[in-house]
Amino acid sequence: MKKHFLLITSLLFSSMVFAGGYQLNLQGMRQLAMGGSGAAIPWDAATVFYNPGGMTSIRNFQAYASVNALMPSARYVDAPTGTDIVDTKQKTYTPFNVYITTPLGYKSPLSIGLGVYTPFGTGINWGNDWKGRYIIQEVQLQTIFFQPTLSYQLTDEISIGAGFVYATGNVELFRAIPTINANGQDGQAELTGNANGVGYNIGVHIKANDDVEFGFTYRSRVNMKVKRGYARFSNVPSSMTTSFANTAFTSELPMPQVATFGIGWHVNENLTLQAEANFVGWAAYDSLKFDYENNTALLNDTRSARRYKNTVALRLGMHYMFSDRFAGMLGTAYDPSPVRNGYLNPDLPDANRILATGGLSFKLTEKLSAIGVFEYVFAAEREGTSTEHGFTGKYKSSVINPGLAISYDF
Repeated sequence: MKKHFLLITSLLFSSMVFAGGYQLNLQGMRQLAMGGSGAAIPWDAATVFYNPGGMTSIRNFQAYASVNALMPSARYVDAPTGTDIVDTKQKTYTPFNVYITTPLGYKSPLSIGLGVYTPFGTGINWGNDWKGRYIIQEVQLQTIFFQPTLSYQLTDEISIGAGFVYATGNVELFRAIPTINANGQDGQAELTGNANGVGYNIGVHIKANDDVEFGFTYRSRVNMKVKRGYARFSNVPSSMTTSFANTAFTSELPMPQVATFGIGWHVNENLTLQAEANFVGWAAYDSLKFDYENNTALLNDTRSARRYKNTVALRLGMHYMFSDRFAGMLGTAYDPSPVRNGYLNPDLPDANRILATGGLSFKLTEKLSAIGVFEYVFAAEREGTSTEHGFTGKYKSSVINPGLAISYDF
């Protein structure tokens, strides 16, 4: 009983970090349509996120907003028998992004910008009665990052930029407790928490010549701290209410550093190709600790091993101008999982992923543009065991993700 209950707490932010490892990379729709690549070429105000150094290339005040309709799905198959098959319940999540950027005057080498974006914002719902309900039933996560940013053009070829990041978020997690009350119901645990952290985003943009551009960016690790989360319990037997007393907790989670190198090639006046590599420092997530305000015989402070590994994601994109007003984009990416064998959990099952993306942009007026994007994420089928939970299964997941952006040049 004690072992099962302690596992409740280890899941709260493993789901948040999986969303980071998930690397949705939805911070710009044109960039998303090109496999999520955006460090080398400053297409629009979303460069506030993708490469702050590129902001000086946007020579007017620009406002940008986008939203996605993220629809993840996953299937669990009992291993090795294959007799139990469970699909997650469908739900749509709507991460959004807002950017503004402007030079500080005519031909000024200094530009300023602000980004408000949701780099993590997804969840999973296996239902209340499935086999793994004592590990996870449902989790929902939303985060919002605020990034005021400066960019300076050092020479005609080189610009640099930096942004301060303030991160905030909230999470809700539900799971059953392996106790039965007088009505034959499982006990229920609900964990909620608000987290905050700070970091930075820096970048260098280099225009080697009229045809080739480079981008180097570094997004720092952000330690998301829960200063006062809450664990609430219901449906527990009356004899165990003191052991499952509601309590507050503190915790901390490192969201990883990301270093990116990108290259863009303007093949001709219509066709542009770009590629990039993202190094993601997931090894920072070695373990998860929880410190409870009120400990009981069944609720002690915990440390749960995660042992994530560093990964390198590869992205390719193509942009083609059909006319002065109409363009098409295609892209792909390979995004490997940071989860090691022996640590695969159903809270958000992770596997190596391949992305297929595409989109269309249209200049509605001289100043107003719209971009429509579609992304499909193929995740490899993965069978594994969570050593900590003693839970084995085979998982297959996918994501359907349309998106829309509007930008306006003042």
